[in-house]
Amino acid sequence: MLRGVREVPVEKVLKFGSAESVGMDTGRIKKVCDFVDKAVSEGAFPGAVVLVARKGVIATHKVYGKAVAIPPEKARPMELNTIFDLGSLTKPVATATSTMMLLERGKLRLDDPVNLFIPSFAGGEKEKVTIRDLLTHTSGLPAWKPLYKECKTRDDFLRELCQMELEYHPEEKVVYSCLGFILLTFILEKITGENLASFSSREIFKPLDMKDTFFNPPESLRDRIVATERCSWRNRVLIGEVHDENAYGMGGVSGNAGLFSTAHDVAVYAQMMLNEGKYGGVRVLSSSSVRLMTRNCTSKLNEPRGLGWLLKSEKASSAGDLFSSASFGHTGFPGTCLWIDPEKELIAILFTNRIHPTRENEAILRIRPLFHNLVASAIKD
Repeated sequence: MLRGVREVPVEKVLKFGSAESVGMDTGRIKKVCDFVDKAVSEGAFPGAVVLVARKGVIATHKVYGKAVAIPPEKARPMELNTIFDLGSLTKPVATATSTMMLLERGKLRLDDPVNLFIPSFAGGEKEKVTIRDLLTHTSGLPAWKPLYKECKTRDDFLRELCQMELEYHPEEKVVYSCLGFILLTFILEKITGENLASFSSREIFKPLDMKDTFFNPPESLRDRIVATERCSWRNRVLIGEVHDENAYGMGGVSGNAGLFSTAHDVAVYAQMMLNEGKYGGVRVLSSSSVRLMTRNCTSKLNEPRGLGWLLKSEKASSAGDLFSSASFGHTGFPGTCLWIDPEKELIAILFTNRIHPTRENEAILRIRPLFHNLVASAIKD
């Protein structure tokens, strides 16, 4: 290959096949599954769906435990097509992807200031905050605030965000902030003239045939959706409504959370990323956009971040120890996790309902890196 010429990956469409056919050890894949099965039996979470794919082949797709555990009379098992509240996986899959699509169409630049689109976001260095800063969590906005307690409408959310003081200088450090992605929602919707749900559905999910991916899933699908927390604020076990309180206050459509999907649909999206923007003959993003999204945009700061993505680092990470330095992924508070490794052509998905019935369960924090080490160790070549 000529110097400076980057090899373009061959487009792959997911299909089911053997682990051995893509250089993975069948016995070690079984250990991955046994590990998750044991975690469920020991009460780490009520249920889980595992999907591991390599080189376009789904090597395993298994389910364990219950999608709903309480009340006991309404308990039901996890299924392969069970729909999960993705939580913060909404950030890369819906919000960052939509942002890059608008960039490609000449509607915005990463270094555009937020107040170019929202003039009321001003004062106290806010004029310095850019779209790039929102995507990389370097805006200076606080990590989180319970806006839902005071805000009754989406306009209330926007007003509160515009009045909020920055907690640090823009681009000084990485502070993971759901508030920045809520603010990004309003920018995207102002540019497109429609809400994030309709734009992402038409431009991302329908072209990729992700039929079970949406905000605010219809009531008709309730029996396929996992339960999350017994919410003291809403006074019920949540099924089919977004767990994140601020996203719920935004009407279920927000850039920080609110997306629902299945493991298989998310695997399709992940394979599109491995294909550098293309899947099934449909191009969602340019290869240049995918490379930029998954490049370290905060190399001089305290944590490596892409555009909407968490990147593998030497520090403790949900990706474990054996994924390559090129890998990227994201977790979701309700118990979801996706990691993608371009060097290994690997997709690892572990979806759980770990906050059912309470968010006080943190067993997932240790289980995720152990799970990813087992997945990566199954590769033989």
